[in-house]
Amino acid sequence: MLHVDMDAFFASVEVRRRPELRGLPVVVGGPGARGVVSSASYEARAFGVRSAMPLARARQLCPDAVLLPPRFGDYRETSAAIMKIFHELTPLVQPLSLDEAFLDVTGAGRLFGSPTAIADLVRRRVADEQGLACSVGVAPTMFVAKLGSARAKPDGIVVVPAARLLEYLHPLPVAAIWGVGERTAEVLRRLGLTTVGAVASAPVGMLRSALGPAAAQHLHALAAGRDERRVVPQRVEKSIGAETTFDCDVADPATIRKTLLALSGTVAARARKAGYAGRTIVVKIRYADFRTVSRSRTLPGATDVAREVFATTLAAFGAIWEKVPVRLVGVRLTGLTGAGAPRQLALDDQTDSWRRAERAADAITARFGPQLLRPATLLDEMPNGAGDREGDQDGQG
Repeated sequence: MLHVDMDAFFASVEVRRRPELRGLPVVVGGPGARGVVSSASYEARAFGVRSAMPLARARQLCPDAVLLPPRFGDYRETSAAIMKIFHELTPLVQPLSLDEAFLDVTGAGRLFGSPTAIADLVRRRVADEQGLACSVGVAPTMFVAKLGSARAKPDGIVVVPAARLLEYLHPLPVAAIWGVGERTAEVLRRLGLTTVGAVASAPVGMLRSALGPAAAQHLHALAAGRDERRVVPQRVEKSIGAETTFDCDVADPATIRKTLLALSGTVAARARKAGYAGRTIVVKIRYADFRTVSRSRTLPGATDVAREVFATTLAAFGAIWEKVPVRLVGVRLTGLTGAGAPRQLALDDQTDSWRRAERAADAITARFGPQLLRPATLLDEMPNGAGDREGDQDGQG
């Protein structure tokens, strides 16, 4: 198994576009006062800047950082080119996000050599063809391969042969186990289990009493080097969404309506581009006190039309909004099917006309940019810094 993880992906793509930034602390994130760091170059990380950190904190830690807004279209395009490289080496590729994937290279040895040679080939091709660096973990299991890539950063390879799997794994801290967060790690430490090896040696009954049966079996198996998971080449999309965090809490209905319209358009456009339509629209609200509520509505048939998504979004939002300031709103399309799935038509149904119009708009914006064509109510700049901020951000890769 190979786990390939791009190094500071979003920031590296920005530096590739602007070579004069090479060697400088680059931070991608925001926009707005409540924006968060999506990616930070290693020069910025030297100051303590990390992914998901508030931008205000990042500025405090690194006043000279070059702050750039994210350009997700470029990141998705670059990710697709990188995944194409992976698929040319093995058909067994399982993307985890835009910037990382598992590769099963068991059957690629006759063409490309040993797993280590293939890992080196991946790094060289990504560097030569995309001008970016990646780190690769090579191991018999997915779990240990992912551990290896994290410890190979930046721009390196860690190889863990089967014969040395436990030698590599057991000295690591318990937090290294896949699925162990801060709370679980604290429970394990209270039991005196501070290393992976200690978890592997612990009685399963003790783990079961502290963590429950499912978590106990999972952690004990991984700690012992057992991981039966295999690369799943096709990851079916479960939902497509977008959300906005306002710079200031917003209670103005017109502002919220504009934001929901923009988000509905973004979600529908992404669905059309990916070849999906969805039956269920989910609306999310986060209030000023961080309470988060959501409401879903299911349509008679799947849709990829922004007009239909927005109408359903607005109705669902009206049913749950408490007429108090909100911090964040989001729209998500779920129950995805292929966009060509049969649809029950009504006599007065004009959805197909709107779909054709929106697809024509897609072609125009793809060629000339998203600012050229949009709903009339969005001709003014989105107020309060509202805008699309994707949920899928690259990590500290």
